[in-house]
Amino acid sequence: MIRIPSWHYGLSILVVAALGFLAIGNLMPRQSDSRFGINLGLDLQGGSYLLLEVDMDAVIEERVSSLAETIRVEMRDKRIGISNLESDTTEVRFELREAIHFIEARDILNGLVTSDMVITPTDNRFVIGFDEAGRDRLTTLTVGQAIEIVRARVDETGTKEPIIQRQGYNRILLQLPGIDDPEQVKLLLGRTAKLGFQLVDISASAVDVRASGRVPPGSELLPSRDDPEVFYLLNKRVMVSGEMLEDARPGFDGNTNEPVVSFTLNATGAERFGRVTGQNIGRQFAIVLDDQVISAPVIRAQIFANGQISGDFSVEETNDLSLLLRSGALPAPLEVVEERSIGPGLGSDSIKAGEIAAMIGLIGVAIFMIINYGVVGVLAVIAIFANMLLLFGQLTILGATLTLPGIAGIVLTIGMAVDANIIIFERIKEELAAGRKLATAFKTGFNQATGTIIDANLTTLAAALCLFLIGSGPIKGFSVTISVGVISSMFSAILITRLLLALWINITKPRRLFYQEV
Repeated sequence: MIRIPSWHYGLSILVVAALGFLAIGNLMPRQSDSRFGINLGLDLQGGSYLLLEVDMDAVIEERVSSLAETIRVEMRDKRIGISNLESDTTEVRFELREAIHFIEARDILNGLVTSDMVITPTDNRFVIGFDEAGRDRLTTLTVGQAIEIVRARVDETGTKEPIIQRQGYNRILLQLPGIDDPEQVKLLLGRTAKLGFQLVDISASAVDVRASGRVPPGSELLPSRDDPEVFYLLNKRVMVSGEMLEDARPGFDGNTNEPVVSFTLNATGAERFGRVTGQNIGRQFAIVLDDQVISAPVIRAQIFANGQISGDFSVEETNDLSLLLRSGALPAPLEVVEERSIGPGLGSDSIKAGEIAAMIGLIGVAIFMIINYGVVGVLAVIAIFANMLLLFGQLTILGATLTLPGIAGIVLTIGMAVDANIIIFERIKEELAAGRKLATAFKTGFNQATGTIIDANLTTLAAALCLFLIGSGPIKGFSVTISVGVISSMFSAILITRLLLALWINITKPRRLFYQEV
């Protein structure tokens, strides 16, 4: 009689039942918005592949232009005369009218310029621009911010397990499983959603400025969103920016019942919004989105944290706009440089090929084990099937994405599970050949094999961890599958095989084990 602790029975039954239930649950239909279960990757489910490029020239040009305006305001406030202030796509240049202000002007610039930019003084002339290292740092920061915002926007569309990662110098790879028509996603990603509140410049008429083509310093001429022929002359200075937005939700105006976007500002934005609106009652305050004036209402009273954006929107437009504002403004425009659609037919072929490979592996393993170990081999095959349930149950809990490399990992797991059982059985055979009783051979064989199995699998886990940390996309999927497979293989070999073999010996009391006399 081979004795097995009662907790051994309870733990094995509980784990196999729970994870098996979860694994089988993947065969049942589930709600489209459910994130619980195994998701199919792009290569299995089909979907869309987008390669986006971050427009760094636009970012640098905007930084340079903004810096030029800030320098103009600061020098004027400090009563330092400058001339020939100009900026292009790479740098800002200006000259001091009086050399006596050189040190003061340099100190002001040191306080304004970020670490990414370099100040080059020559006599009374200053040139501020990006060097190569600064441009690289800005690119890394901008692409990182863009990835996070793209992820936030894509997640709100309900896309399951998208792959979003940097590729090359200034590109972003986006894979969208299950999305056959990516047009809505492209529209969401094509808008930077840069929101700002700017005062209307009352020093000149927008019509006259447009006719003359001469925009006053510190101002800009922007078109209306509703009518491209209507322009507004605005102060360049953004009084309240989209970064101060805390929340944005679609809704309806209580008086006109038209679709609007209601927004809430954070503490900093509310304080500044209240100060600006309180000091400019009776003046137009323009709401600007992506260099277009949505509306320019007259300030009737002081406003603090809450407000709304209206502008002849449709309900769908308010939903999209609120989504864009919640996820934040893209730090740079994104251009689609490559687009591919993968049909579900190719994915179904891949799944069938993976199923065939897995079945061939299982059948081959079963034949090998039964030929070599007889009834004990049958028990090992049962343990391997339990191992598959454990594997898929764990992947279900993780909400993992299954790809072609993941299927390869599953097939490889079958082989690893067989290895563990072979080690156990060979150890027991050695003990029986040495003349030990069955119970002693059983216990000694399992104890000696357990250490070997754990050592070998820990090495595999370490390699899989390296793949997960260093790799990306499908490589990570493969490493996750291997890691989960290693854990389930150890559990099934050390606990489930032990339990099945002990039950069979205790119930049938065989005369032969592994074709040997007991």
